[in-house]
Amino acid sequence: MRNGLLCDARWAGSHGIGRFAFEVLRRLPEHRQLAGGPEPLSAVDPFWLAWQVAARRPRLYFSPGFNPPPLSSVPFVFTIHDLIHIRVPAETTPAKRMYYRLIVKPACRRARRVLTVSEYSRAEIIRWADLPPERVVTVGNGVGPPFEPEGPRRQTGYPYVLYVGNSRPHKGLFNLLLAFRGTPSPDLRLVLAGRLSAETSRCVESLGIGHRTEIVDSPTDQDLACLYRGALCLVIPSLVEGFGLPALEGMACGAPVIASRATALPEVVGEAGVLVDPLDVTAIRREIELVLGSPQRQAAMRAKGIERARQFTWDKVAAKVRAV
Repeated sequence: MRNGLLCDARWAGSHGIGRFAFEVLRRLPEHRQLAGGPEPLSAVDPFWLAWQVAARRPRLYFSPGFNPPPLSSVPFVFTIHDLIHIRVPAETTPAKRMYYRLIVKPACRRARRVLTVSEYSRAEIIRWADLPPERVVTVGNGVGPPFEPEGPRRQTGYPYVLYVGNSRPHKGLFNLLLAFRGTPSPDLRLVLAGRLSAETSRCVESLGIGHRTEIVDSPTDQDLACLYRGALCLVIPSLVEGFGLPALEGMACGAPVIASRATALPEVVGEAGVLVDPLDVTAIRREIELVLGSPQRQAAMRAKGIERARQFTWDKVAAKVRAV
């Protein structure tokens, strides 16, 4: 007789998909986990995964990431968080395009369901894979401790604008750097937190804002929560996002959020933050200055953000996954 549910736990980690994997899997009913083996998306992963599923013969296989088994007689469900790897020219490669074409797209048509995290991503996946709408289910993302308004905050002695993310082209970081360069307040600082490239540091220096910029490399969740709580505002200038987890984490911690109005971010921020054109450097700078100049505006945005974030819980996300 087949065993019940088999889940790929190799995705758990300190990134967006990793957080989704960790929080959802710990809330699922009793199940077995794939915890060893090669890295997801490595060259040998499809073969190893197909072998594991065939050998273990579960009633259902579930991946919180976008690595489905290429061959499987077992029903399966997997998760595509976004299509950035093939939609953003600067971030795609022939190998990525081949993986999506030969592995991911055929699996979309064989899977019992495909999960995703926003209505924006759902519409993209339906169009790309030519799927019936009912086959793709939005389960969202959530937020929980340590991302909450109460707790220690970064003490700097000066106001700072916060960016959380990486340096990949779709993040729109360069436009934020340009916007910050134009802010007139000499006391205002920019804090860049995440896995940032050496090129980012060179760009900061070339723009003449090195003395006003701090880079926090690979902060822990506790460090991030402190940064969010202490920030004048959090700016998310992404050109494309499948969800935008830092925006949610920032709101949960009480950071006023200025976010791009592109792709999935409006679904996350709603009316709790300010939405701007990510290509309009002047608009980004203007919104930063408006927050800086108005404590009342800061307080209102903090309150709205905290209330908005309460709508997104990992328990709700896991319940939707369980239902599928």
